[in-house]
Amino acid sequence: MTGTSNPGFRVERVDLQDGRAELRFTGQLRFRQCFTSWRDVQRLVRPPTAHLAFDLSAVDTLDGAATALLLALRDEVVAAGGEAEIVGARDRVRAMLDLYGSHPPKPCLHPPPAPIGILDEIGRETLGVLGDNHGLDFIGDVALAGTNAIRAPRSINWRDVPRLVERAGADSVPIVLVINFLVGLVTAFQAAVQLKQFGANIFVADLVGLSVTRELGPLMTAIIVAGRSGAAFSAELGTMRVSEEIDALRTLGLDPYAFLVLPRIITLVLVLPLLTIFADVIAIAGGLLVAMLGLDITANAYLIETRKAVELWDVFSGCVKTMFFGLSIALIACQRGLATRGGAEGVGRATTSAVVMSLFAIVVVDAIFTVLFNAFGR
Repeated sequence: MTGTSNPGFRVERVDLQDGRAELRFTGQLRFRQCFTSWRDVQRLVRPPTAHLAFDLSAVDTLDGAATALLLALRDEVVAAGGEAEIVGARDRVRAMLDLYGSHPPKPCLHPPPAPIGILDEIGRETLGVLGDNHGLDFIGDVALAGTNAIRAPRSINWRDVPRLVERAGADSVPIVLVINFLVGLVTAFQAAVQLKQFGANIFVADLVGLSVTRELGPLMTAIIVAGRSGAAFSAELGTMRVSEEIDALRTLGLDPYAFLVLPRIITLVLVLPLLTIFADVIAIAGGLLVAMLGLDITANAYLIETRKAVELWDVFSGCVKTMFFGLSIALIACQRGLATRGGAEGVGRATTSAVVMSLFAIVVVDAIFTVLFNAFGR
């Protein structure tokens, strides 16, 4: 005879003849007491026997959770190939067992889906993107709102524009300056290593000035704004979408595209060229620092060479690209925000999607303008 005890109840195993055994429970079976020592009770089931009886004749109280543990233990014995039954239950103990044991387990109505292969998953995502017509609807609605705004400029929520310019522009200046200063610094360092070999140190100014004004300045600024302001726009509109504030605007007779989307588009189209000019100046300053400290070039010589190499068109072309960068970022961020579904999780997915798609759009737009400028000899 073996057993285990716990404050409130006791269990003993009695091995009988012909491969039969009994687990005799005594006291009150409550979940708080059973849970801590139930592993000891499970050990009493082993070694397995042909027939095992759970004797509850000495049990005074049995709660629902303890009943579930007891029935699960009986099912384990049956699953292992033995026979098990509960005997001796009376009054409320019997009623509790009947309540829990009278309903057999129901089969799952929704079996788990079959595993999806990597190629199948890629295909599903591709079809989902191509089959999503919300993007086309959004472009049409924005175009219609823009046409109406040209006819009636007061329909745009102009009061939001200064606030958005401050958030997307003024608040972004520190990070834009730091990043582009480091970009100019690193570009000058990399160029100096090669140009020193040919005694062409002064041409560091040409390389930094042209690469920054044409490509690196606009591109880095757009990436920063996409990760900062684009994500903020998407999260803000997504939260408004899931909290039904967009529907409330329509109920009040306000067009969400004129009230929310157009001010954000105007903001980024205006702000990005200004930030790009600051980025160009600070990046050239980073190159100047390297030239003065590492190449023994005076500040006056560096600036004169930069002025010779960099034309007004180089700065202007970079600013033109950033206007389209800002348009792309604003459109994508607002579209993903207004298409948000599924509460807080949906807002997170929309924000992530907006940033990723914005970065992709920035690279594509930059490539298009680079090809066009080269085609026209610019």
